Amino acid sequence: MTILETTGLTRRFGPLTAVDGLNLSVAAGEIFGLLGPNGAGKTTVIKMLTTLLPPTAGTAQVAGFDVRRHPARVRGSIGYVPQLVSVDGALTGYENLLIFAKLYGVPRALRGDRIEAALDFAELRDAATREVRGYSGGMVRRLELAMAMLHRPRVLFLDEPTVGLDPMARQTLWRQVRLLAGEHGMTIFLTTHFMEEADILCGRVAIMNLGRVAALGRPGDLKQSIGRADATLDEVFAHFTGNSLDLEHERNYRDISRTRRNLARLG
Repeated sequence: MTILETTGLTRRFGPLTAVDGLNLSVAAGEIFGLLGPNGAGKTTVIKMLTTLLPPTAGTAQVAGFDVRRHPARVRGSIGYVPQLVSVDGALTGYENLLIFAKLYGVPRALRGDRIEAALDFAELRDAATREVRGYSGGMVRRLELAMAMLHRPRVLFLDEPTVGLDPMARQTLWRQVRLLAGEHGMTIFLTTHFMEEADILCGRVAIMNLGRVAALGRPGDLKQSIGRADATLDEVFAHFTGNSLDLEHERNYRDISRTRRNLARLG
């Protein structure tokens, strides 16, 4: 069953076309990756799909609702973990979860159990009463993931979820993403610059370049498509975008990590 679909989805900023006629279809329960160099339009796509930015043209449906005609219904059906920090460092982990439970309209009778389950899922029970300003980067990211799943969304959007995390924290987040899709039946739509991340997590990926989809398919099929049996997804990325992935990592890490370095001084 298709749970997310775009047809001719376009976003212009004056003379600049950031997303140009995007056609995508994502199945329920799928982990789908959107890849591409900086400026390819990935974050703009997510902002349109999460109703934060109106499309200039085209259509998009998420969980059966049109993003322009029924934005409130879309927002009630999705979770979103943005690139930037979305927690309050002056509050405890429990307090952040409680606020989100109220904002998402989780019934009072269910809040306690939902928050306890989210803390267990995020492996944060022992840190629940500590102020988030004292959390590590990995703990903050796990808390954000727990907050986004409180209302049981049908689709979860993750925008560069592991930038700035150490390898152990990254692997922990990967395990949790797989659990959400495999055991909770949640559809995951993520952007990433880490090709290993996309290769491990995603059933299919779309590679964007200059606002358009340059390639779409399963990672294994895309590797074969460039005519090398031993090709890596890094090489597939470079083939379809003409960009050095090392340079993209450097740019992306610098741009996003700059905003996430305040994890140690949240609040």
